[in-house]
Amino acid sequence: MKHRRNTQAFTFMAWASFVLAFLAMFIGIYTLDATLPVKGYYAVTALFLVMSSFVLQKTIRDNQEDDKNAGVGLYSAEMEEKRQRNQKTE
Repeated sequence: MKHRRNTQAFTFMAWASFVLAFLAMFIGIYTLDATLPVKGYYAVTALFLVMSSFVLQKTIRDNQEDDKNAGVGLYSAEMEEKRQRNQKTE
C-alpha cells in the first residue's frame, strides 16, 4: 500500500475549501449588478485563474521531483551531505 503524505481529513478540507471558494466566486459574479458581457468576462477570467493555478502547481511539483531525481538545486550533493551531517549531530 502506498503511503500518502496527507490525511483523508486534510484532503477533504482542501477540496471542500476549493469548492466553496469556487461557488462563492461564481455566486458573486451571478449576483453582480453588471451587464452580461461584464459578468462573462469575470467568469472566463476566473476559470482561467483556476486552471492556471492547477497548471502552475503541477509544474512546480514536477520540476522539484525532476531536481530531486537529478540531484540538482535544493537536492544537490552538497545539500545532501550537509543534511546528513546535521542529522548526525542531533
